[in-house]
Amino acid sequence: MPKGQRVEPERARLVLELIESGMTPLRAADAAGVSFSYAYKLEARVRGVTRRGVPVTGPPPRRDPRRMPPERERALLDLVASGLAPGKAARAVGVSPSTATRLVKKIGGVCQLPASPLSDRYLSREERYEIARLKEAGLSVRRVAAVTGRAPSTISRELRRNAGPPGSAYQPERAQRLARERQARPKPSKVSRNPRLRAAVQGMLDRRHSPEQASGRLKVDYPGDPSMRISHEAIYQSIYLYPRGELRRELKAGLRRGRDARRPRGRGGQARGKIVGAVPIGQRPPEAEGRLVPGHHEGDLVMGSVASNTAVATIVERMTGYLTLLPLPDGHTADAVADAVIARMAALPSWFARTLTWDNGKEMARHARITDATGIQVYFADPYSPWQRGSNENTNGLLREYLPKGTDLSQHTPAQLQAIQDELNDRPRKRLGYRTPREELDRLLAHETSVATTP
Repeated sequence: MPKGQRVEPERARLVLELIESGMTPLRAADAAGVSFSYAYKLEARVRGVTRRGVPVTGPPPRRDPRRMPPERERALLDLVASGLAPGKAARAVGVSPSTATRLVKKIGGVCQLPASPLSDRYLSREERYEIARLKEAGLSVRRVAAVTGRAPSTISRELRRNAGPPGSAYQPERAQRLARERQARPKPSKVSRNPRLRAAVQGMLDRRHSPEQASGRLKVDYPGDPSMRISHEAIYQSIYLYPRGELRRELKAGLRRGRDARRPRGRGGQARGKIVGAVPIGQRPPEAEGRLVPGHHEGDLVMGSVASNTAVATIVERMTGYLTLLPLPDGHTADAVADAVIARMAALPSWFARTLTWDNGKEMARHARITDATGIQVYFADPYSPWQRGSNENTNGLLREYLPKGTDLSQHTPAQLQAIQDELNDRPRKRLGYRTPREELDRLLAHETSVATTP
């Protein structure tokens, strides 16, 4: 402002208001557009003494009678928040409608108060007013947190999410309205708002991918498209938590379990006999513990109904997760299982057929014959310890979608078992970066071929 020019009363009142709120005269002058010396003079007149302690002669400036008292401001805002129009609220507290409109606009609008109070873990309307006052006074985020009794991260997040446009002051009523809008429930799910995402998720569920596999595979198939991102929990919630008619029925039909709600799973133990010459899993090479070296397999039987006395042998390679299904048309005796394992595993390259860890079932009583014919050393897990063959146990759980318990497994032809094997080997896996077991096996085969042909 040019020197000697008279300061408008409105600017003078603004400087006084800013100083009274705790702002320094320098910042108040800059905000009101007046000189620093004028702001310091106003502060000295209000305090009755300069910053150096020199008394100021003459009475301090009187408060503008048109300035609304703080208690009347809050009463006006409370009436507006309760649903009353600003004009009617202004008449109720005895101010002009223009004054009420100006005040509501200044604080960012007023949202309607909730019918029931929110939990104490959420910031209240009063706390947001206190944050606005403290930030206007120039306090840091940590100081504001200390005064309000909240964590600094809570204050920082509040200012980041609910602040106005860049460069504008924090408006408590606007922040309260934004927070209430975010808390509104139920919200439309992401898959219902994005038809393209819904089609992609539905397609993978139809191919019997789990929600977690579908979520991870989206990152592989659409690496540069943020709109094609959804967590597996959001997919589950779209199915279980918020029923939505046809959308829920379509999504649920693709779940491999087909359940209406989540429930825990458990497995019971089964008595096992002794196997002659069994080598315990504790003697297995240390390299088989991890998944860095290929060629270490886990196996077991998937049993059919008791009446049919049928079974299918399953073998899973630990590094790639590649599944091999062995039909057992002649039963699951020790000789029949040994013949099926030898016929399949003998065709594998030596680097991909090193060890085989089996359950304690008597069907592996001919393990010595398997070792002699294929060179694969057979190890046995501890009794009642299925987690020691985690890859195989998990795969057998997936197989139950195709080979349900209590059914006659001899009804599945070798061609049908091969189709099931192919489908599971083409399913993306989280631990493989959502690549498929077949892709991992092809990568290993290509690497071994290039090494073998390198001069």
